[in-house]
This record gives sequence, C-alpha cells and structure tokens, in this order.
Amino acid sequence: MVKAKLKTKLKSASRPVKKSRAKRVAAKPALQYIPWHTVPLEDLKPLLQRQFVVGQGIMLARVLLKKGCVVPEHHHHNEQLTYVLEGALKFWIDGQEIVVHAGETLCIPSNMPHKAEALEDTVDLDVFNPPRADWINKTDQYLRGKK
Repeated sequence: MVKAKLKTKLKSASRPVKKSRAKRVAAKPALQYIPWHTVPLEDLKPLLQRQFVVGQGIMLARVLLKKGCVVPEHHHHNEQLTYVLEGALKFWIDGQEIVVHAGETLCIPSNMPHKAEALEDTVDLDVFNPPRADWINKTDQYLRGKK
C-alpha cells in the first residue's frame, strides 16, 4: 500500500505545470564592453557632437563642444550628472550662473530648466537616469538647432 501511494505521489509531482502558473524568468541583462572609438560620433550642429551608450536604466553620453557652443535652455524628466573632462561649461540654472571646470561635476535634478555654454573647447560626460528617449529616437530638436 505504501508503494502504491508513493507511485501516485511521484506521478502527480511530474505532471506538467499549467501555463498560468508557470514562473516568468526575467532576461538577464547583457554585459556590454564599448570602446568610445566604436560608437559613432553624431554631429548635432557645427560646434556640437556626441556619442552615447545605453544600459538597462542609465545612459552615458560623451559630449564634445567647441568654444562658444550654446546648449539652449531646456528641461527633461531625467536626472543628469555632468562631469567635465576637459575645458569648462557655464550653466544658467535655478537662477544661478555656475562654471564647471575640468574635474568638476554638476548634478541637475529632473525637470530643472538649464542652459549651458562652452567657455573653451570642452569634453564632458553626461549620465542620465532614465536614458534620454529623445536622444535615442533623435527628436531632440532643441540640440539640433531646429524647432
């Protein structure tokens, strides 16, 4: 009698799981190794170029601005960290003028209007969370000099 019960239990345990009860396994994020020289350089306007890479919930952009380049006032729901690698950027933000030099960082909260001007040839890294959809789908007309 015990053997019969054991066989019954084994049979019921090996039954296929109904689809409605099946666990969904999330896709494992892909590891990315991306040298900057492999990322196309995008010309936005004569004094402005950029490259960017996108992860699961974050974006890193390398922005190259020639002296005198102006990034018009804009805002976005993305939080932004700007780290100046070379040169200097003057920001107009929250009623202040802030100059960010090489080796310095600026943290811009989401939805805060800001404008910038390159005081000299500048290379900066911008980090966005979440990634900038307007940059990815190329609808960032404020940067392209188009309305």
